[in-house]
Amino acid sequence: MNNLIKIKEVSSKYDITARTLRYYEDMGLLSSTRSDDYAYRMYDNNAIRRLEQILILRKLNISIKDIQRVFNTSGSDVVLEVLGKKVQKIDDEVSLLHELKEIVLDFIHEIEQVNFADNSDIKLLYNKAKEIETHLISTDYIGKPSNINRLIKVTEKLDKKIPDIMVVRIPGFKAVTCGDQPWGEMFKEGGYMYQLWQYYHLYKSVIFDCVDFLITKNDKAEWICAVKDGVTNADVSPFKLFDFPGGIYAMAVSIDEDNESIHKVEEKVGRWIENTNFELDKGRNVMFNMPYIYEEGRDIAYKDIEKGLGYKQMQRYFPIKLKDDM
Repeated sequence: MNNLIKIKEVSSKYDITARTLRYYEDMGLLSSTRSDDYAYRMYDNNAIRRLEQILILRKLNISIKDIQRVFNTSGSDVVLEVLGKKVQKIDDEVSLLHELKEIVLDFIHEIEQVNFADNSDIKLLYNKAKEIETHLISTDYIGKPSNINRLIKVTEKLDKKIPDIMVVRIPGFKAVTCGDQPWGEMFKEGGYMYQLWQYYHLYKSVIFDCVDFLITKNDKAEWICAVKDGVTNADVSPFKLFDFPGGIYAMAVSIDEDNESIHKVEEKVGRWIENTNFELDKGRNVMFNMPYIYEEGRDIAYKDIEKGLGYKQMQRYFPIKLKDDM
């Protein structure tokens, strides 16, 4: 027990969830130990130093796959290669941003040449906008590619880290729930996640091979799992069953445990909704889950996908409905 730090203390000191620590262990980046008289994970000084290295590399937005390469190779060649590619990537994005700025300035100059005499005339405004669009598509500026076409290419490159959005309809189903619980109670060892998976043999797939959803509720969350026909409250005691109504959701994929990726997805979904005939359904909550299959309580599926990507995918579901005026 001497010189060993408990998982709770590590989580608090480095502002990292216990679930993320377990994820790093699953990916072979970190190791912990346990003693006969203490059931929870503990970390020695070597593990703490390794964790600090991981956190520094993640702050630099280095992928889990590349961190694995760094740790699996002796010497500094791999880490220098990874960081060099990162610098090149930053240079490319800075160059794209400069180019995007020039395109926007060209747009401003073109619009300044247009005289909208009657701002209330929507038809005139529309026709003028189409004229500008046609002109920009067909005209080169100082030998540069057509601005509209180049704008599309530039913004696509800058936006490549943000996944596209799919509208899905989740059917209603009967589910077991742990009720509204503090986030910290969900993932700790022996917490509600582990308790709910004891009943995995009673669950059924709902969408994308997923049997469960974690529903966000401000500082709390509710974990629900779809159950097979015929399952009763007695089968899942002390948990309770309820009827989940389902509905339409805007679904996008983020990187699990990557806050930057999660925030980008949330921002893009918000912008996307504003430009559709949908609106956020404030009567329901955002949900998320991960595409996996369990066998005897062990996560075994999609290891090939995870290995190829270098990270775990997280599916985020934003409740939407048609706008009231549609």
